[in-house]
Amino acid sequence: MSWFQRKVKGITTPTNQKKDAPDGLWFKTPSGTIVHTRELKNNAYVSPEDGFHVRIGSKEYFEILFDQNNFTELDEKLSSGDPLKFVDSKPYPKRIKAGQAKSNLTDAVRSAYGKMNGEDIVVSCMDFAFIGGSMGSVVGEKIARAIDYAIKTKTPFLMISKSGGARMMEAGYSLMQMAKTSAKLALLAEEGIPYISLLTDPTTGGVTASYAMLGDFNIAEPGALIGFAGPRIIRDTVGKDLPKGFQSSEFVLDHGFLDFIVDRRDLKNKLTTLLRMLK
Repeated sequence: MSWFQRKVKGITTPTNQKKDAPDGLWFKTPSGTIVHTRELKNNAYVSPEDGFHVRIGSKEYFEILFDQNNFTELDEKLSSGDPLKFVDSKPYPKRIKAGQAKSNLTDAVRSAYGKMNGEDIVVSCMDFAFIGGSMGSVVGEKIARAIDYAIKTKTPFLMISKSGGARMMEAGYSLMQMAKTSAKLALLAEEGIPYISLLTDPTTGGVTASYAMLGDFNIAEPGALIGFAGPRIIRDTVGKDLPKGFQSSEFVLDHGFLDFIVDRRDLKNKLTTLLRMLK
């Protein structure tokens, strides 16, 4: 068995010859399933084994929805000011700049128009990567302008929500966006233009309490967290224990707040069918 014995102790491979796996090459789902990131991308960022929907942003949703990923972005450079001169652990302008540098986004929503299976559509999509997808004045303004464009061009509007709620650094300015976007959606409805709201993981706070639940059709992805306040706050308010999974899209669907749940892999075709029915 001398051939099996190590003659030199320790690892002798030079550092520059080691073959380490690059960071981000694999993704582990909550169930423990390991999937290659290339396979995830080819499967609309859904784990093929357990169906787990990986949290994605506007870049990925635009790739999935727009034909050949061709679209024209609206109000691309719009960025938040500092109306309240807000400071917590750092001044608000510094927090904005840090969020922009980290996410490569100007704010927590992007709007664009293009073709989806040959059908015209305007899409506003929130990004959780930018300050938790919080709703500030720029988010409200960009959504309002996207709705204006949809009204002007008579184009169906899709809102993809993914948010932790109102942005505390803008206080009342943030809460005003709930009323502003709701009023714009009322104008959209008066024109008879379809509005579809897609709720993704997570959709909470003032977003849930406004435009996310005002669609002609409210739909969601499987397993998405959907709610207004956190479980502890709700439990302390109502004084009762809450059902397990009461803030999941499946529970919300069972209790009449959603029209249907759609797998992301079927999203483009399901939306196209829905819009053609509404013509």
